Amino acid sequence: MEERWSTEHVLSLAPDAASRKAAGKLSSPAPWSGTGTDGAALWGECQGSGRTPYRTVIELATPAYQCSCPSRKFPCKHALGLLLLWSGAPEAVPAGEPADWAAEWLRARRERAEKRAAPPADPEAARRRAERRGARVAAGAAELRLRLADRIRHGLADQSTAGPWEEVAARMVDAQAPGLATRVRELDSLPEERLLEEYAMLHLLATAATRIDELPPELAATVRARVGYTLDAAEVLTGPTVRDRWLVLGSRDTADERLTTRRVWLRGAKTGRPALLLAFGRPGQAPDLALPTGHLLEAELAYHPGARPLRAALGTRYGAPEPGPAAPPAGLTVAEAVAGYGTAVADDPWLDSWPTVLAGVVPVRAPDGWHLTDGHHTVPVRPSAVPEAALWRLVAVSTGRPLTVFGEYGHQGFAPVTAWSAEHRPVGLSSS
Repeated sequence: MEERWSTEHVLSLAPDAASRKAAGKLSSPAPWSGTGTDGAALWGECQGSGRTPYRTVIELATPAYQCSCPSRKFPCKHALGLLLLWSGAPEAVPAGEPADWAAEWLRARRERAEKRAAPPADPEAARRRAERRGARVAAGAAELRLRLADRIRHGLADQSTAGPWEEVAARMVDAQAPGLATRVRELDSLPEERLLEEYAMLHLLATAATRIDELPPELAATVRARVGYTLDAAEVLTGPTVRDRWLVLGSRDTADERLTTRRVWLRGAKTGRPALLLAFGRPGQAPDLALPTGHLLEAELAYHPGARPLRAALGTRYGAPEPGPAAPPAGLTVAEAVAGYGTAVADDPWLDSWPTVLAGVVPVRAPDGWHLTDGHHTVPVRPSAVPEAALWRLVAVSTGRPLTVFGEYGHQGFAPVTAWSAEHRPVGLSSS
């Protein structure tokens, strides 16, 4: 029997509240015709205000969407409405073969996926390109070390050699080291009291980048990722996978003028391993990946290589997300969380934070900012992590009682993402 998504799961895909409201009006059979499903996709035509109905097709595994409407939101209200119809009224979306227009789009998606997964046509040429890039990265990293040493030699207070780091960042882009470029650009916005620390960490990374081949394999993989080497999900999934029932701890979207990034954190019910999934969308469009917080997803994950593996690629799914346990996830004391982050940093010196569940903490607002306390130890909330309104929402969930909070703990404090209320319902603490 085909597994249908819950209404909560469908609505979690919506880019905003207006889309959720509009989709609700399209969740009945009335505006739809030619609907169908083959278990892997949905399709249908929705009658709007114009003469020609909008054609909507959804590939469920990713999920991915296509609609002929002019909306710039992604997914649009028609895609959400069709999903809600399929979820709530299965008889209105009968089994069948895709319409020609839907089959054409689905076939094109499969062909693109197969092309991305195909091995390089000329392995020797790929090897030579990798060697050339390695040489450019090493040269760029060596130049960066010299620039940093020059700033230190003259002293941080000497402004005669100080200037915008954008030129150096551009050199790192030319050296095909975008990770170094990003960290260099951030130097111009750092307060003076943090400059020496960041200079040291950046110098350490640049030094490691000049001698990647001499490092242990796991640490070398970490350095490559920090420098800016990327791996396609298809490439990662060719390696070992971990099958588990993954609890969705929370998700958060961040956006800039170029793209929207969605971070989804998981924890294996059997293995206890944390995992981070990343998904991306164009400006104004929600990323494809959407997993409801508090649900369990049985799936295979493949971790990106590294000294402290966390980021993963989502492989085969075994069914739709199901409601998770009634109790909140097991958590740590503040002292245990600090120790856990310290262990993680020992493996990856450039790690800014580590996913952490705190148990039995209460939010407190003090003159120097927000804190979470378990009665014995206190951890500051990272000021830029969540807006003030979300922190007051956390107070409302707590009502002065200890609660479980998931987030990221690092040297700048704790960034809360999800809280579990007294009724054990997860409450997202949106950053927007």
